Formats: sequence, structure tokens, C-alpha cells
Amino acid sequence: MDRSVLMPQWMLYEGDCVEVMKRLPDNSVDSVVTDPPYELGFMGKKWDSTGIAYNVAMWREVLRVLKPGGHLLSFGGTRTYHRMACAIEDAGFEIRDQLQWLYGSGFPKSLDIGKAIDKAAGKKRPSLGTAKGAGVNPKGYKTGSGGAFKAEYSITAPAAPEAVQWNGWGTALKPANEPVCLARKPLAETTIAANVLKWGTGGLNVDGCLIAPREEADKAGFGHYSRNTSKPGALAGRVQNDNERREFTPTARAGRFPANILLDEEAAAMLDEQSGRLASGKAPATGFVRHSDKHRNVYGRFEGQRAEPTTLYGDSGGASRFFYVAKASKSERGEGNLHPTVKPVQLMCYLVRLITPPNGTVLDPFAGSGTTLLAAEREGFDSIGIEMNPEYCEIIRKRMAHLSRR
Repeated sequence: MDRSVLMPQWMLYEGDCVEVMKRLPDNSVDSVVTDPPYELGFMGKKWDSTGIAYNVAMWREVLRVLKPGGHLLSFGGTRTYHRMACAIEDAGFEIRDQLQWLYGSGFPKSLDIGKAIDKAAGKKRPSLGTAKGAGVNPKGYKTGSGGAFKAEYSITAPAAPEAVQWNGWGTALKPANEPVCLARKPLAETTIAANVLKWGTGGLNVDGCLIAPREEADKAGFGHYSRNTSKPGALAGRVQNDNERREFTPTARAGRFPANILLDEEAAAMLDEQSGRLASGKAPATGFVRHSDKHRNVYGRFEGQRAEPTTLYGDSGGASRFFYVAKASKSERGEGNLHPTVKPVQLMCYLVRLITPPNGTVLDPFAGSGTTLLAAEREGFDSIGIEMNPEYCEIIRKRMAHLSRR
């Protein structure tokens, strides 16, 4: 059967990722997109303090099953990213870049030192009333990656003299970014061109991830692959029907070069509020952009680069238009999805598309709630997920259940 008309296939293994990957063939997957434990003991979860993210042997298994030139994208925590990146490099990967996902919805996990002093001294703090948190829903709770917390909280004053001295001091900042390691398995051929032609891996899908104008980004069809794409790298429109992935309308798109900064909507709004409305110059249709040209400040152009016709330059708006902005659907977690660290599906779609070649297979050795698998399916790729938690495996099966009904 012609692979171009097949629906994307997904497979879920329940078990330890190292043991499962040992059963996978060498050079059998095209990309790896994953969100391993940050090793912080988050919410008291045992799986977040095993040290697996620092395990060089685990990353060597990832390296083995990945095709030569294949890319890895792995999320990390700001406090522990360095150890994960070192393990990835020690396993044999080349570190190519570090992406930063910036978001505005992080919840501060700081210990109030003044309150801690009063508690240790057995002092009862006088109440000053109550206040409500920002961005709460009608039920009085705000939901985020860390679960739900009460929107209304008590305001108290320090009791002990020492607590007065340390009132307003804490132990942590509000989280607003997560680093993402971009690494590549060394090429097996002498040149990148030869490697791509033999293995189909080695490059990034730049044109498929161009940053569209905001109004264009909201339209269907920007940078989506089709299963019946006639040649690698071709762009295609979005599927007309979510249950039918065979009919696509090719589209020619322009956009700004992808950056290593990714934003959520809240971060984009805050950036635009600070930058105000900016106007970009318009690049000439032919010739070179030189340092002395009046167009030298056009974003994405630099001295000596030949300019090409584009509809993007000459636009205006906030600074966020230079970066990819992932929108999060309120319903994308799925009913009953209690996993504490669910990533936005649109964000994962973008990352999967960035490093996976047409008709490729994506591996996620830490599948969690299955967002990588869902993103791969939406982008037209096969996927393999590994998850050791039976509860999370059930969440994945429920989220992917619509595929089995096709």
C-alpha cells in the first residue's frame, strides 16, 4: 500500500524507557521530542527525582535508535538543565542550540521567609483580610501546570520582630521560561547533503516553521505537511477535515526566519505591551542589503544577504510578531487529564514539525500525557511513546482514542 495515503500510526509502550528502547532497532526513528523529569521532586512526585534525565546510558539509547543526523528536542528545568545537557552531550550528541519557551502563566513556588519565622516561633499572624488572585475562573480556582490553587487567600501581618525584619523576602522567582535542548546525532556521511539524501535527516524544517504574520498564523494551513507531499520539504495546507488527512491544498508562504525563542499568548501580550507598536522597514525585491542601506534595520536581514520579495516587511505590531506564539486550547488537556506538566499541543506541533522529515517517525521516551504523540498525529507523522506510569498511559490512550475510531 502507498505510504502516502496511510493515516499516521502511533504506538505506546508501558515500561521503563531504557529497557523498552533496547528493543528498538538501530537508526529507526527520525526525531525525538520529549519532556523528561526535571529532577526537582515536583509536587512530591517520585518520578521527578530519579536522576533519569542525567543518565548518560539512557541518552545513549536515544542516540542509538535515532537516525544519523536526526535531531533531539528535550525540555529541561532552569535549575537542572545544565546537568541534562551535559548528559546528552556525553552520550555522543552534538549540542546545536538552546531554545527558550517563555510563558506568563507560571505560579511562584516561593517560601515566605517572614511566615516561616513566625511558624517556627509559634506566633499567630494577625489577619488583614483576604484578596483574590488574578486570572481566576468563576469557581474560584486557577488551573495551571501545577494543578489548582485557591484564588482567594488570606493577607496576614508579621508577628515576631524577626518576621517583621524579613517580611517580603522569599526563596524563588516566578517561573517564566523553560530551556529546550536542541541536539543532533552526528552525521554518518561526509556532508550534510549526502546525509540528508541517504538517511532523510540532518536538517531543520525552516520553511515549514516560518513565523507568519499574526493574522496569517490564525488561518489554517501554515507550515503543515501532508502525507501525500510529492517532495521533501514541500509545504501543504491544513487538513480540511480533522478525520481526513489525505486531501491538502498546497500553499506558498512567506515568513520570518524561526528564532530560538518561543512564546505563549500571555508572554506575547506582555512583550507587546512593553514594546508598543513597531513598524518594520520593507526589504527591496532585488539586490543586496548593505550596512549603509536605509533598510539595514529590517529584522531578519543582515549585511551581504540577498533580499527576496516578501509581503512580511513593512508590517507593524508588537515585538512578539518576530517569534512563534503557541496558543493553548482550554480543552486540549482532555477530560480526566490530571498530569501536572501538560505542554500546549500547538507548541509541540511546532517542535515536532521543526525537526521531523516528511513521513518520519517521532519518539518520545517520556510520553507523560501523550502530547507529543498527539502533535505528531496532527502533523502527519508516525510516533512511538514510552511511559512507565500506568495512570498516565491510560490518559494517553483516552487522548488518542479518536485515532482508533477512524
